[in-house]
Amino acid sequence: MKYCSISEAAAKFNITESTLRYYEKKGLLPLIERDEAGRRLFSEDQISLLETVICLKNTHMPISGIKQYIDWVVEGDNTIELRLEMMRNHKQTVLDEISLMTESLKGIDLKITRYTKRTVPEKV
Repeated sequence: MKYCSISEAAAKFNITESTLRYYEKKGLLPLIERDEAGRRLFSEDQISLLETVICLKNTHMPISGIKQYIDWVVEGDNTIELRLEMMRNHKQTVLDEISLMTESLKGIDLKITRYTKRTVPEKV
């Protein structure tokens, strides 16, 4: 099995090593292996799990929700229905947020148009 270091994992996802340590401390990266010197080793499975954690975090799922999801992953296949329901609910939350952002963007565009008209001198 191929492993990468914490710095390699951090670089892969453009996050800091301290963020990875925080995620581990919060239980979002369970079962991290360590080498004989105590350095974290990220397996391909851990990298895949980290990718999911980052996806959920980027879509504003709270740490507590991500932790619950990860706990269910660790529990195994008997939690698939729970995970599916969670993902469906989270998808709807994300879609609702996108809709709100899209509507809010219209207001920003209106302001930009208004201010552009005020600052650009009229041609005679």
